[in-house]
Amino acid sequence: MTPANPMRSMIFLILLVTPFLPVYAQQSTMNKSEHYDTVEIPSEAFNVVRDNATVIKLPHEHVTNWQLTIENKLTYSNPNGNAIIRLYEDPKVEKFIEVGMGSPPDHRLWVAVNTPEDGYFLIHQEKTGGWSPGQIVTVQHTSNGGLSASIGQQVLVDNLDVAGFTVRDITASGMDSASDPPTASSGSVTVSIVSGNPADNPIFYMPFIVAGVTGVLIVILLKNKKRDAILSPGDLQKPNP
Repeated sequence: MTPANPMRSMIFLILLVTPFLPVYAQQSTMNKSEHYDTVEIPSEAFNVVRDNATVIKLPHEHVTNWQLTIENKLTYSNPNGNAIIRLYEDPKVEKFIEVGMGSPPDHRLWVAVNTPEDGYFLIHQEKTGGWSPGQIVTVQHTSNGGLSASIGQQVLVDNLDVAGFTVRDITASGMDSASDPPTASSGSVTVSIVSGNPADNPIFYMPFIVAGVTGVLIVILLKNKKRDAILSPGDLQKPNP
């Protein structure tokens, strides 16, 4: 009995699985739970007080598993001005996630959460040097990890439990009172958000399929090797009469 060549079997496995990868990659774009929205918020939207914030209704609901990025390209006209972005499930309910970016030269940065039960809670704040033009602020929420936020490689918030969060609306403001000078004279803030349930994507299961098939093959090879060690070719020959 000729023992199976493990390397030959592994190569066969790779050749067997590889043709399915492009198919799964193409099917990944068919994930019905995946949504993507991007909003360009003009400077005028920030020249309003918080109580009269500019409300932007997103085309899609971004449920539980989402990632949002903020790129600030505003030209500030008030040295004490702020660009405040709030994420809402419902603007009529006082539950929101807030990201604030102050004007130069201080470049203040903060992240806060407000809930009806606990009120306003400032999670992270840097009074100076918190951000700079060209940097991207990332905010994300997952069913397992909760809320996280970062700017570049710096972590601002890590795995904060906010009892789930679905993004439906965004608001923009920048003035504390109507007597304040305008926050910005030109530019914009780009907000992009993508969401989706990874389990609804066929390619999500591909690593598990490969791992399962590989595990089965390894078990078979080990059993064959053990059997061949016990039954050598000499043992299978008939004795001479």
